[in-house]
Amino acid sequence: MGEKKLDGDRQLGRRALLVGGAVAAVGTAVLAREELSHLWWRLPGVDRPRVAGAVDFRGARWVAASTANYRRADRPADYRIDRVVVHVTQGGYRSAVRVFQDPGHGAASHSIVREDGRITQLVRELDVAFHAGNREYNERSVGIEHEGFVERASSFTDEMYAGSARLTAAICARYGIPVDRRHIIGHVEVPGTDHTDPGRYWDWDRYLRLVREASTDRARTTASAT
Repeated sequence: MGEKKLDGDRQLGRRALLVGGAVAAVGTAVLAREELSHLWWRLPGVDRPRVAGAVDFRGARWVAASTANYRRADRPADYRIDRVVVHVTQGGYRSAVRVFQDPGHGAASHSIVREDGRITQLVRELDVAFHAGNREYNERSVGIEHEGFVERASSFTDEMYAGSARLTAAICARYGIPVDRRHIIGHVEVPGTDHTDPGRYWDWDRYLRLVREASTDRARTTASAT
């Protein structure tokens, strides 16, 4: 599950400070046009437009995480997305949602996949969810939780693998992420983390095969529709 140690994620970033400084010192400092185009919505009184209840994956249910557990952003314009991080909740679905809605928890993933394969999205992919315990990885990745426990092989059902694979295939297609173990990783592989998820019972070979199959199905569907 997402970590509470956020490596400064909840602090005002250097880019935001640059924007604020530029606004305060108009005429005396020049801010790069690219920086402004990425961060225009951080200026006072401006916010990036959002559609209430909108999800990135068709069929997902929207349940908002606490705004204290993620940082608003404009990905991939300001941060390139090139990783998917696989997590396990170490608990049931309801308890995971409750924790991610708790502003005192300090962490949340973008989505949760239930044991029946259904998907709930809690943070938009354009935003930086505090899930990996590593600021750089938070900024460059999408975090997916899976209902269950790392020490129980029975947690990882056929429906969960299938639903998660479709979600990951969609994410990879959206951001041009290669479907391989370098770019689809476990929480345990994030530098600096002390978490062990998804654990030894997570079948990586099976999962990558399902993601590739789902990617092929998406490509065929897209081609037939054009």
